[in-house]
Amino acid sequence: MADETLTLTLDSGGDVVIKLRPDLAPGHVARIVENAKEGFYDGVVFHRVIPGFMAQGGDPTGTGMGGHPDKPDLKAEFSREP
Repeated sequence: MADETLTLTLDSGGDVVIKLRPDLAPGHVARIVENAKEGFYDGVVFHRVIPGFMAQGGDPTGTGMGGHPDKPDLKAEFSREP
């Protein structure tokens, strides 16, 4: 399966391009793409940012503990691939 990208357009200006790896986490990639198409992430903040390392977002509560209220949690998909 080919790599995919998802582009987030920030309210503060600029884009964030995220490389998705459906070959490593097919369930999670499918859910992220589905949620994005449904507008689930519109207006959702990045609740944790470590410059030069990572950014966490996608939680509508802004706490890092929420999820989609109408969809079940997914089974973990782990990989040693960087």
